[in-house]
Amino acid sequence: MNSNLVGSPEKLIIGLTGGIGSGKTRVANAFAQRGATVIDADVIAHQLTAPGGKAIESIESAFGKSMIAGNGAMDREKMRALIFSDPTQKQLLESILHPMIRAEFAQQTLQAQGKYVIHVIPLLVESGRWKFARILVVDCDEQQQIERVMLRDRLPESLIKSIIAQQATRQQRLAVATDVLQNQGAFETIIPEIDRLHKIYSELSSSNQTEYL
Repeated sequence: MNSNLVGSPEKLIIGLTGGIGSGKTRVANAFAQRGATVIDADVIAHQLTAPGGKAIESIESAFGKSMIAGNGAMDREKMRALIFSDPTQKQLLESILHPMIRAEFAQQTLQAQGKYVIHVIPLLVESGRWKFARILVVDCDEQQQIERVMLRDRLPESLIKSIIAQQATRQQRLAVATDVLQNQGAFETIIPEIDRLHKIYSELSSSNQTEYL
């Protein structure tokens, strides 16, 4: 088994990615409702940086006490402003979090009971280190991303554009995709495609067709 693979070769593992505001979480939740086990990098990162999280001590050591909020969690607003203004600080944070995230992915994948496993990884393309049987890209245009994030997070447009600029481009994500969900309009319009992909993934998993890319 390739050392870059996560979990067991007996499980069909799909990598799900997409730019900020593309709708990754909602798509992942739809697959979970259909019987998939979903493991989300952002959820794990929040757990690691919550009060008492495994990463807090290392973050405080690397960035100082000012990056730790009064409740003991990482100050996400301060950290976001820092890492999107200084790429070296972003790399430092990733060097702390990414090994912990990968270890948690491996553990949860081995324990997964779903028909197949979906790993939600926003930086799947950027890291270049993840290998999966299939890669599902949730896609939409940049203006849609901006509008969704402004509505969801109340972030200024300039910050959202800065985040998008530091992520992989649409073309880079689509170039590695096995499957693509065009989440451009109302979410309900892609439900039939989610159902189609769920059927494919379930059949591949049950037939042990879990070859990796």
